[in-house]
Amino acid sequence: MKFDFVAPCYFGTESAAAFDFKRIGAENVAVTDGRVSFSGGADILAAANLYSRCAERILIRLASYPAKTFDELFDGVYAIPWEEYLPADAAFPVKGSSLSSTLSSVPACQSIVKKAVVERLKKGWRTGTLPETGGEYRIRFSLRKDVAEIFLDTSGDGLHKRGYRRNSTLAPLKETLAAAMLDLGRVYPDSTVQDPFCGSGTMCIEAAMKAMRIAPGLRRRFAAEHYAFVPKEAFTQAREKALSEIVRDAPFEAFGSDIDPAAVELATHNAKLAGVGSKCRFSVADVRKFTPSGRSLVFTNPPYGERLGSLEEAAELARVLGKRLEESPVRGAYIITADAEFESHFGRRAKRRRKLYNGMIPCQVYMYF
Repeated sequence: MKFDFVAPCYFGTESAAAFDFKRIGAENVAVTDGRVSFSGGADILAAANLYSRCAERILIRLASYPAKTFDELFDGVYAIPWEEYLPADAAFPVKGSSLSSTLSSVPACQSIVKKAVVERLKKGWRTGTLPETGGEYRIRFSLRKDVAEIFLDTSGDGLHKRGYRRNSTLAPLKETLAAAMLDLGRVYPDSTVQDPFCGSGTMCIEAAMKAMRIAPGLRRRFAAEHYAFVPKEAFTQAREKALSEIVRDAPFEAFGSDIDPAAVELATHNAKLAGVGSKCRFSVADVRKFTPSGRSLVFTNPPYGERLGSLEEAAELARVLGKRLEESPVRGAYIITADAEFESHFGRRAKRRRKLYNGMIPCQVYMYF
């Protein structure tokens, strides 16, 4: 069976996400704002979930059609052969969104989609009742400019949940966003990475996983592993392949520091859970003591006013970081912040900039070489 996939991702991370799908052999890879579409079989479904570093989840697109009325929405959903995907006892919660569409009430649309699936399953399975006591199949819909798209979620929890970050510090950087930043900096198995505002260690840990070629989904499970129409061996074979590709003897090193001892303790714990504890070292230190190595790549997410502390404190930290990197130049520095005046505080204009979104907050990655 061949599937049409859609992978939502943060704005600005689409090209990095697309590269992961091309690398696993996906077909028809195409990028639009905030998503990547591609196609493939069950092997690609499993690999996409396992290997994607930047996408938020992997969805099977079951239908796409115009829908200005509830009848049109119902008919499009009812036309999908749900009995080929969902067993008769499946639980199937429905979530969705509507933007710039005539059908603007999400709860009303949820009810219509649910009703259409129920009616189709009753007919397909020739039953009068659907107990919903079996495995969960998450259905999603999207209404954009009066076009409905109906999806089946194969990931379950968002793909940023790698399985290693049990807890986090205040305002953490999502793993998928950190991975997109690292893609800008070209992390290799012999790279050295430093982060003077390491928080719960996400940047260093994601860099180590990338350098060691550890598939980000190796330590977690996915919704589609329990789907009746997905062969069990698809995920088994994908995991075996991913395990065989790990470069355990990579000379990579990561050094993170933070002024908060609790953050450093948490980062150390998270690195061990991720399987990269031997490659990542964390220490308690003020950024004023930061002395980077000349061979290092610096990736960091300094506190900024919308997240932590005041705007004045954020500006001072940017000034200190700028001085430290001026006194101890590095191979490259990649700094993500929502501070629109960052360059003036830092003391230098960036060589390049890339707009990314940290949740709903528009940010820039400032790149210095």
